[in-house]
Amino acid sequence: MSNTPLCETAYAKINLALHVRRRRADGYHELETFFAFVDAGDRLEVRAAAGAGDTLALSGEFAPLLEGEEGNLVLDALALLPRGQAWDVALDKALPVAAGLGGGSADVGAVFRLVEAACGLPEDWRVLAARLGADVPACVESVSVLGRGTGTELAPAPADLAGCPVLLVNPRVPLPTGPVFRGWDGVDRGAMPEGSARAVALHGRNDLEAPALALCPVVGEVLAALAQTGAFVARMSGSGATCFALFDDWEACAAAEARIGATHPGWWRLAGRLR
Repeated sequence: MSNTPLCETAYAKINLALHVRRRRADGYHELETFFAFVDAGDRLEVRAAAGAGDTLALSGEFAPLLEGEEGNLVLDALALLPRGQAWDVALDKALPVAAGLGGGSADVGAVFRLVEAACGLPEDWRVLAARLGADVPACVESVSVLGRGTGTELAPAPADLAGCPVLLVNPRVPLPTGPVFRGWDGVDRGAMPEGSARAVALHGRNDLEAPALALCPVVGEVLAALAQTGAFVARMSGSGATCFALFDDWEACAAAEARIGATHPGWWRLAGRLR
């Protein structure tokens, strides 16, 4: 790597639908999901390290929530990927933490893309990515994709919603994944619908909404606010607490962002487009 830094966006992940089918004997859950990605997120900048080991510097609104952690997925990813030299990494943490946006996994996905640009990825990169999280392989590619199994079994997905305006809203309440999954009632409510991305968004569901609402009732307030925006879909992403709304035109999306900002100024918001 030259002295010129490499930069990459860790794109926010949303689940257009997330169907939980069963609990597995290994403690994980069998899922069917449609991963989609927003054209904004955290920012990473890397350069050749001044010292012998990898370093990570945090900045941004949500950086304080990561400071003091014993480990960080960015450094874990770097430890798995051969590069021939150590890196200094600067992470601008713009996405909420424990928010259903794949924040840590998105950061790891950006690291994988940075390594690919600098020196190429090993052939077993998908196996390495899955070690760091079930949604990391999808986040490396950061394009619409279907996920099955624990989320690591990926298949191509329709891209008819590429460019679709999307509004993300988070009430600034962290909602860890584990308790939400443990709150799922175990009822298989059926397979994710097939067809276009729009059809999946319209007719799919998120089976984790109910347990998330039980743990974090303000998610219901966010969904209610988004339902009044004229979006054609409003749903919680992942295990929450972030919710998203999809719009047919950018003006409606921007107006919704402004309206929610005025009525709920404490909520985090991000308006963008699906990749």
